[in-house]
Amino acid sequence: MEPVDIPIVEIITDHPSSEHCAAITRTLREYNDANVGDIQDKPDFAILVRDPHTRDVLGGLYAVDGYGWAFIKYLVIPAAYRGTGLGTCLMVEAETIARERGYIGVWLDTFEFQARPFYEKLGYEIFGQLESGPGAIARYFLKKRFA
Repeated sequence: MEPVDIPIVEIITDHPSSEHCAAITRTLREYNDANVGDIQDKPDFAILVRDPHTRDVLGGLYAVDGYGWAFIKYLVIPAAYRGTGLGTCLMVEAETIARERGYIGVWLDTFEFQARPFYEKLGYEIFGQLESGPGAIARYFLKKRFA
């Protein structure tokens, strides 16, 4: 067996660059692509909430491909529109897109001060959690598998 050079380990404790992140994820993507079989990566999707007067983006939903599952990375409803059904509308649209793409379901995460009851009302169930503690806020992982 040939000797292997020992790699240099660099620790960046404050604000790694986007190039650093891209290099790490490129290596991970190469490994994943070689091991996932025939599951094809699908593009991200977004549903925007725009100001009716200025058309500025005020919030919305952003989702990414997750190897057969849609992952809702962000859902932001402007404070003035919370409780109006807008969040439900965005989630229904995201689920429709996910079904059309052939995903088996949707998953997401939320902190204890955010929208766990909202997601549970929409049929999402907890499949994991990180507990709260000093300097930590509880985080919940929820999923909705399609029939």
